[in-house]
Amino acid sequence: MSTMAQETPTRDAQPPGGRSAQDAQAARNAQAARDAQAARDAQAARSGQAARSGQAATSAIRRHELAAFLRHRREHIAPERVGLPRGPRRRTPGLRREEVAHLSAVGVTWYTWLEQGRDIQVSVQVLDALARTLLLDPGERAFLFQLAGATDPSPTTVCPSVTPALRAVLEQLEPFPACLQNSRYDILAHNRTYGLLFCDLDEVPPEDRNCMILSYTNEEWRSSIVHLEDALRHMAARFRAAMAGHLGEPAWKTLLKRLRDSSPDFREAWDRHEVVGPAIKRKEFRNAFVGRVTVDHTDLWLSPEVGPRMVTYVPADEESRERLEKLHAIALERRPSPPRP
Repeated sequence: MSTMAQETPTRDAQPPGGRSAQDAQAARNAQAARDAQAARDAQAARSGQAARSGQAATSAIRRHELAAFLRHRREHIAPERVGLPRGPRRRTPGLRREEVAHLSAVGVTWYTWLEQGRDIQVSVQVLDALARTLLLDPGERAFLFQLAGATDPSPTTVCPSVTPALRAVLEQLEPFPACLQNSRYDILAHNRTYGLLFCDLDEVPPEDRNCMILSYTNEEWRSSIVHLEDALRHMAARFRAAMAGHLGEPAWKTLLKRLRDSSPDFREAWDRHEVVGPAIKRKEFRNAFVGRVTVDHTDLWLSPEVGPRMVTYVPADEESRERLEKLHAIALERRPSPPRP
């Protein structure tokens, strides 16, 4: 007896036209995805264009302000103040453009463009020369460099945030070493004991009074730190954490470049990409006058943000206390009056 083979449809079998319908839907989905991506790209381009337009507008405003500032200062400086004769035929108030250019050792055309607010690059050397020629005071000099978007190579050593009251607090903390620092580790002010703790700080040029610079490049300062390798690694990690909020600021970039250029130890520590926050820390120093002292380092913050702070070193034991008192007595003999930055 013969049987007839039964053909049973498989689970994957598609009704007529089913595959074509799926392919069409997939094509529509792919096109919709491409359209959505194109819309996102267009939006990103518009946002980028808006950002560039905003930056261009800000740059134009800064150039306009810089031009107006230079023009105003030039017109209000009597020729006699810079050693030039007034002469009977002078009709220009103050100095002429060519006189400012000559005294600053720059081209007349270039300086004229600067006063016209043209988009030209200005070096820090030229800005420094202009500041000297125009007899700018520290505040005006800082304003000039800020408008030009440049870092002052010779910033003022006077910090307006260091008030007489804060200096009095530093003095009252003696014999405990203490100083005022900003988040970039610049030493803004210090008491006499701190001034002799690592080295004779008053002998250090003002532009080098930065704990990062001193810890990585000053041999006398480095020799006073007992656990130097750990201290340097910790400081680099703290500096990286602090710099996160200042990545575009010229002063921070200048300091970072100086450290990378001058210290292999810093480059090694920096390339670890370690980050740590502020913390109370016990430290040991090897002082040239009184020997080894152990202290507890504490930061007293002067604002809600992690920025300016008073750094204090409190002796961790009686022997360290006695040695700090002796160091303070030595500092008093060397400098009866409180130091000034």
